[in-house]
Amino acid sequence: MTLNRRNFLAATTAAAAMPAALSAMPPTLPGDTGPIKLSVATYSLRSFKRPEAIKMIQQLNIKFADVKDVHLAIKDGTQESWKEGAKEFRDAGIKLIGCGNVGMQKPEDLRRAFEYAKACGFPTIICAPTHEQLPEIEKLVKEFNIKIAIHNHGPEDKHMPTPKSVLDAVKDMDPRMGLCIDIGHTARTGADIVEWVAKAGPRLYEMHFKDLKDPHNPDLNTARGSQVDVGDGVLPIPAIFKQLAKQKYQGYCSLEYEINGKDPLPGMQRSFAYMRKVIQDLKLG
Repeated sequence: MTLNRRNFLAATTAAAAMPAALSAMPPTLPGDTGPIKLSVATYSLRSFKRPEAIKMIQQLNIKFADVKDVHLAIKDGTQESWKEGAKEFRDAGIKLIGCGNVGMQKPEDLRRAFEYAKACGFPTIICAPTHEQLPEIEKLVKEFNIKIAIHNHGPEDKHMPTPKSVLDAVKDMDPRMGLCIDIGHTARTGADIVEWVAKAGPRLYEMHFKDLKDPHNPDLNTARGSQVDVGDGVLPIPAIFKQLAKQKYQGYCSLEYEINGKDPLPGMQRSFAYMRKVIQDLKLG
């Protein structure tokens, strides 16, 4: 399948930006069900407080979210505040699929992260631990019956830069010890995203989506800074979706929109419009 990204995005930008058009959409859209379920990583909305972020997710017509602690604080929170904050999302019709990214690199932070996830009802913690913390994290995974999805962070990551490094680290551990593939960071390491989606198999619990124009630039800052709206870059979104469907992926595809932090909504709308069009054209939704 070939999509003319530029023409498609130009045609949908105006409609995507209009709240009236959003309210007229059918209740079920591509990406709401099936093997490719679209989600918001609320780090995308990091410049906004929780009530504003919730309204923006509603404007996007997205039913799922993995929540960054800027919208539901771990460190300064209590059991009561965690439950109340999670309820605000649910009352708005948003299913909480996970939290993160959570550092989990200090021993004193580990149990609190699991207590937080349990109180909020997060089934998965997207996290970035060190190798040294994994044995204790595995004990907590078994105690709380909460999965972890280790997020790879690309060439700068001293612990787990690639999907391979994560899978190597957890291969002999509890099956609830899994992976969140960040497709932008993965591309910057030179790894084949589709190949590692397939190799991750049942340990793949979360996907973070973005797009890059220049992932292989030897200047890592330039490569990282080449992020664009999904559909405007070179990452193989249709091929990734096809592979996820082929292996009957049970997780979510969360847009982690790291650009235009003060005004992310237009770019997020265009990104989701493109992703939904790919799902529709591939007949996956």
